[in-house]
Amino acid sequence: MKVSKIAYKPVGLVLGATSGMIAGAAFKQAWKMIGHDDDAPDATDEHRTWREVLIAAALQGAIFAVVKAAVDRSGAATTRRLTGTWPG
Repeated sequence: MKVSKIAYKPVGLVLGATSGMIAGAAFKQAWKMIGHDDDAPDATDEHRTWREVLIAAALQGAIFAVVKAAVDRSGAATTRRLTGTWPG
């Protein structure tokens, strides 16, 4: 295993936690705009429709994936700029 890959592990963990917080906040804001409600439906909420629950889950998954990819990619690019090697 490359040294840069090992050295990047702690950075990747911090970036992962950060991306989760960013994605959670982005999803909350998106749901407020789209759903006209402060809280997204929970899968076990009997007062919400299947449609609401599934749309919320799809939106949340998409936002989390895009934010994670953007944060991971920028972390790897920054690592290359600082060290000269790609961490992957």
